[in-house]
This record gives sequence, C-alpha cells and structure tokens, in this order.
Amino acid sequence: MRIGTSPMANDAPIHVDPDKIFGRHLAVLGNTGSGKSCSVAGMIRWSLEAAAAARIAGGQDGRPNARFIVLDPNGEYTKAFQDIDNVRVFRPGDADNPLLIPAWLWNSHEWAAVSQAQPGAQRPLLNQALRNLRAGRAAREVLNITVARQIHLYSTKINVCLADATGASYQGFPGSKNAGAMLTNLANVMEELAEHVPAGDAHDVLMEIAGRAEQVATNHRTNNRNNANDPYYRDFSIADFRHLAPLLEQAKVAFPPPVLEMEGSEDAPVSFDVEKLADYIEDMAAGGASNPNVTTFISYLTLRIRGLTSTPSLRSVILPEGDITFVDWLQNHIGASQANNGTVAVIDLSMVPSDATHVLIAVFARLVFEASQRYRKQREKGQPLPTVLVLEEAHTFIKRGREGEDVLPSPSRLCREAFERIAREGRKFGVGLVLSSQRPAELSPTVLAQCNTFLLHRIVNDSDQDLVQRLVPDNVGALLRDLPSLPSRQAILLGWATPLPVLVELRELSRDERPQSEDPDFWDVWTGKSERSIVGRRFQMGGQAD
Repeated sequence: MRIGTSPMANDAPIHVDPDKIFGRHLAVLGNTGSGKSCSVAGMIRWSLEAAAAARIAGGQDGRPNARFIVLDPNGEYTKAFQDIDNVRVFRPGDADNPLLIPAWLWNSHEWAAVSQAQPGAQRPLLNQALRNLRAGRAAREVLNITVARQIHLYSTKINVCLADATGASYQGFPGSKNAGAMLTNLANVMEELAEHVPAGDAHDVLMEIAGRAEQVATNHRTNNRNNANDPYYRDFSIADFRHLAPLLEQAKVAFPPPVLEMEGSEDAPVSFDVEKLADYIEDMAAGGASNPNVTTFISYLTLRIRGLTSTPSLRSVILPEGDITFVDWLQNHIGASQANNGTVAVIDLSMVPSDATHVLIAVFARLVFEASQRYRKQREKGQPLPTVLVLEEAHTFIKRGREGEDVLPSPSRLCREAFERIAREGRKFGVGLVLSSQRPAELSPTVLAQCNTFLLHRIVNDSDQDLVQRLVPDNVGALLRDLPSLPSRQAILLGWATPLPVLVELRELSRDERPQSEDPDFWDVWTGKSERSIVGRRFQMGGQAD
C-alpha cells in the first residue's frame, strides 16, 4: 500500500507491505499535534483501499476480509471512517451500536483489580462466588454444602470418641480439654449456621445439637484461675457423646453432602446476574465464616462492587439490558465472518468514567487476543484470523512499571499486562498492535521491544529522543537529528517494514477523513473569523444538556 512520498528522493512514492507493518506491531510516536492520529487513520484507510483494489483485480468483490479495532479513549475516530461501508462506532447508550463490555465477561483477575480484593479472605471468596454464579449455583445451595461439611466434620469427631475404649480422647490431659473445646465449638458453629437456615425441622435439629453440646460442655467445665478464657474440663464419659451421635445422623439426612463438587472456572465467559454478586458474597461469608470479623472485612469488598455497578454512566456498558450471548458479543464488537458487518470498529470510551477506562480496555484487549487464539487452535490447519488492534494514548494505558510497585492487581497493571501479552504472543495468533503515543519514555519496555516498525513524528522531549535513539541502529542516528523539527505529516519510517530508514511525507487526508484532533483555532474563534465561533456550546451533565 502507498502511504506517501519521500521528500529526500524527489517525492518518490513509498509503499509498505501490510503483513510487515501490522504483523509485527507498529508504534507511531510523536508529540501532540505532530500528526500521529492522522497517520493511524491513514494506515487503516489506505490498507483497506489497497485490499479492495487487489480483490477487484482478482475478480472478487471489493469488500476486504479485514478487522481493525480502534480503542479510542478520546472519541477522535468516531467520524474518521464514515464513508467506509458498515463502519461500527460503539458508544455508551448509543441506539444503534451501544458499547457493551458486560461485567460477566470479566475474569477473576479483572474483578480482583476493579474491586481491590485482598488476597487473605476477600480474593478466595470472590473467586468462589464467581465460580458458583457462573455455574448457576444458588447461595442457599452453598450454605447447605457448608452446613453439610460441618456436620460431617463433627460427626466424625464424635464417632472417634465413641470408638475410643481407652478414653484417651476425652479423659485426662489433654483429652478432656480437647473434648470440651470440641463440644463448645460444635455448639457455637451449629447455632451460627442455624441463624441462616429457614425455620423448620432442619433448623430445629441444628439448634438441638447446639443445645445438647453446650449442656454437656457446661456440666464438665471448671474455671481456670490463670486464664478465664481458657477453661478446664473434668473427664468425660462415652455416655456424654451417645446422645449427640443420632442427632448428627439426623442432621446428615437434612443436609446431605453434595454428590459432585462444582466443576467450572471463575474465568469462564458464562453469563450471570452481576447485580447479585455483592449479596452473594455476603451470604457466603455469613454462612461459612467461623470468624465474625470476616463478615466485617468482606463489607469493604462488597461496597466497592456495589459502587461500581451503581455508577450511572457505567451501568449501560457493564450491565446491558436484555440477553446477549458471548457469540453475539464477539460478532458485534470484533467482527462477523468474512467481515460481513464491517471492517472497522471504533470503541469510543470518551464518555466512560476515567477510573473504569483501564479495566474496560484491558478486558476488551484480552477478549480480542483470546478469541484469536482459540480461532487458530480450532482451525484444521491452524491458520490465524488477522486482526489489528489500535490503541490511542498508549502511554496512559501501557505505562512503564515502577520498581517496588505493588504486586496486587490494579486496573493500570491489568491493562499493561494485557498488552504486554499481546505484544509477546499476538503475532502467532494473527493479532497485530498499532500503538500511538506522545510519550514513548513512559511506555512499557516490554511492549516497545516487541514493536518491529516505528513511525516517528516530531519528538522534542530529551528523554523521549534518547529512548528512540536506543531503539534504532547507530548508523541511522544522523537521520533522527531532524526529529525535533519535523513538520506535520512528515515522519521517519524505520524497522521491519522498510529496508532502510526513510523520511516520509504521508498522504494527506481530507477534513472529513481526519480524526477530531486538530489544533484549536483560538484567534479565529475569539474574533469571529471561524465558523466554529457561531456554534453554541452545550455541556452535558447527568444526561441533561445546558
């Protein structure tokens, strides 16, 4: 495809091979206003034009089987491809193409990052809740399983005492002390579990077990003068346990053990009611917690989850109305077979809350990668489905890690790791990256190291220039001296896509084809010379415009 001309070679046309420029990742770097966005939009447009011409020349239709997905945090590209057939622009709340990244598509790592789940009690409980909800397991069923496990545990302990003819497990020291503590714990656990079981025979048998165990323990308890919280117990007899055994057997009938443990994964893309997640976690914590502090600790986790799902500007994105299957989502947002629903998808995230943008971009990028990965594995010959993922403002979302950075999952770390994985492994599964950034020094070194082609616009910052110098061979260093003074539309192309580094003046796009990232006309607007000066301003807050 022709991308421009060479000012240093009498304006000779410059052509590049799309396989090389997209197959091994492209980084478009330069200061703000240097023409990066126009270059990215042009690369997409010129690729599609060249592919359409090649198909027509080969006797086919002029619709390329291409997939370009633009992750657009600033809404620059929403009008750049309006003349292209079936371009899909996804916006939150849009009537035709609403942006949907359902929260049930998020994996456990992404949920942990957005909810800030701590590894002690919160993370395991969150993962278990996700597994259960994805498998359609109700909270009451989980409670019944918890009760059944406790009943079987204490039934085994009581039977051990009944089978001990020597009395070592309930007489002398430490037998009597251990037996008394076991009975006290049995009473406390059964009473706590009974609070969450509906009134009826099952509830009554749990309370009877609790009362009988507490009565036996109280009859043998003596005071410890040194520590009132650690009582002594007089020797027990087998008769003290005989009445508990049939009660526990009766409870086993009311709470049978699960036939099979749940199979499944907390990461499976299976739909579930996300709004029930916080309540479900609280029910699980209340039903299975032996430590009363766990419920309090879990409240911070559920508070963050409820805050996320109740954000008005985010609900339409993560909690879509109506049923949507995973297959439908893939076809709508990534592309249908033979690109029948369009070759370009623009994901407009400009109206999404900034604190959620990292998570949504990370989820979207991961799904694109995993869909491409599974597509190749399922094909007989292992052929990939080429997909180009474009990320604007890459320095914001693929930020360089810091020494001593917290190892706990966070939205920014999540986003960086998603793109680092695509940069390392995406090529073999047909996923190409196009990154646009004005601060290359802030980008992840892992991602930059995997970019084999660079399009360098004007770069003024010293640290950014130093980084670019290290990315290229020493013999082209002289060419990079012009970076601080390059005019718009001119850039240096180097790397895998070109045999030699070359200065390129990129093809000019018409005003309608350019992203909405032009320099503001301050003076013309102030003085009324620009048409923009007569356009009224509308500020939208909370769904109403003023």
